[in-house]
Amino acid sequence: MTSKPYAWAEGTPIYRQLMELLLTGILDGTFKEGDMLPSVRQLASDYQVNPLTVAKAFQELAIEELAEKKRGVGFMVKAGVRQAVQRREKARFLREEWPQIKARMERLGIDPADLLKE
Repeated sequence: MTSKPYAWAEGTPIYRQLMELLLTGILDGTFKEGDMLPSVRQLASDYQVNPLTVAKAFQELAIEELAEKKRGVGFMVKAGVRQAVQRREKARFLREEWPQIKARMERLGIDPADLLKE
């Protein structure tokens, strides 16, 4: 994924941010359904974080049923996860991000139809 230091955002646990990076990888096709995710050691090394932080991210993915652990092998992307992640991210976008974007567009006098022209 990366081999250079990553800039973690303040205020959000690193394991949650790491989860979001993995979910983004699922959405953009880096990790397809059935693919093995990178190992705990690999991610810890790539992002220069404690392996326990990576393990926590994987544990949360498993709890949310987005990945599953294959004993002795590692974590893999579960079938149907891409669509589930898309639905989740769409709902979050509409709930958290869109209202701010819409308000800014209104303040700036931007007609949504103009965005489709560009």
